[in-house]
Amino acid sequence: MSNHEIDPSIWKACAGHLVQIPTVGSRVYYFPQGHAEHCVEPYRLRNLGLVKPYVPARIDSVKLLADSKTDEVFAKISLQPIESIYETEHKNVGNGGGIGEEAKKRVVSFAKVLTASDANNGGGFSVPRFCAESIFPGLNFEEDPPVQTIAVRDVHGAVWQFRHIYRGTPRRHLLTTGWSKFVNGKKLVAGDSAVFMRNGEGELFVGIKRAERKFGGGGCNSSTSTCWECDQFGGKLEECDKEEGFSRGSSRRISGQSLLEAAENATAGRGFEVLFYPNAGLPEFVVRAEVVESSLSVSWQARMRFKMAMESEDASRVSWFHGAVSSATVPDHGPFRGSPWRMLQVTWDEPAVLQNVKRVSPGKLSWLKHHRRITLQRDSEFLTTMSYYLMGRVSHCFLLNLQIQ
Repeated sequence: MSNHEIDPSIWKACAGHLVQIPTVGSRVYYFPQGHAEHCVEPYRLRNLGLVKPYVPARIDSVKLLADSKTDEVFAKISLQPIESIYETEHKNVGNGGGIGEEAKKRVVSFAKVLTASDANNGGGFSVPRFCAESIFPGLNFEEDPPVQTIAVRDVHGAVWQFRHIYRGTPRRHLLTTGWSKFVNGKKLVAGDSAVFMRNGEGELFVGIKRAERKFGGGGCNSSTSTCWECDQFGGKLEECDKEEGFSRGSSRRISGQSLLEAAENATAGRGFEVLFYPNAGLPEFVVRAEVVESSLSVSWQARMRFKMAMESEDASRVSWFHGAVSSATVPDHGPFRGSPWRMLQVTWDEPAVLQNVKRVSPGKLSWLKHHRRITLQRDSEFLTTMSYYLMGRVSHCFLLNLQIQ
């Protein structure tokens, strides 16, 4: 079975509320350093050779897909490097990919992290009341017990039938007959999430989010597949655990060779293609230009307060976590000299919750206090400084007011 292109609204519900896929024609920045974090093997960043630390580009096409073996959603993004960050964006005509606002409104969804009982191939699925009442068709409570059979499509279009019953003491919603077959067919385990969805026509869908480690960054105890800080200072890169046969790790879909090809083509000004798995627990490495430029117009300093949005494990809510900047630094040597990727070392008000998140990129944060912003000048002195790294007339403030390592 080949990877299946799916409806943007279904893809978005499975990917998560905070995932941002730029639309076709929009300006973005591609960060090879972030791309490397998604590699299957512990890929040493210095192996990339003379690549640019970031490349301004335009989105040429976006395909929203589902993995044929794991049901995990991912995006295939084609990009074309541009010579100036001031190049006009191309308007997206027709259904060219990406996720617009309309796609986010058409589907009602609910995700549940599976318990050991849910994932037992001989048991049933305990349906949260909100899911039963907002996603599933209504039961006839005059029956005893109230029961119905529902038909649900997976992300590949295959139909699964479940018996939905309301019973027990106290009474609760359950999926019984058909659920064990689904668990076995999808190789579900406790910790995976089932995402139930209903579109505007009343059709039901189910997606899967595989249990993943949360993204780290900026520490040798990071749970990511690569650690740029360790690599830069000669440490050993860690490799994610691998299982025989069925692979459960989203970040294991990207090979070092595909990373190398993308980074080299981007640096040379040639069109290139990347895959992005939103549920790998890692940040986007293709970021909208306005997000990057706005975040880097802030004069980031030590003790500066910020907040960062994080989606709950079951995708039911978005929470804001607060912290402070410890330092703002960019590397002055190595393959990513001058890169703003994870340039902020941070501490958290609730360190136990985000203990592995020690470095973040400015675009992931919202600053809380008034600090001086930097005005981007097209013909600034900074253009000369950065011309070695970027194509054409590009002006940034990545190095201004920062402490160089």
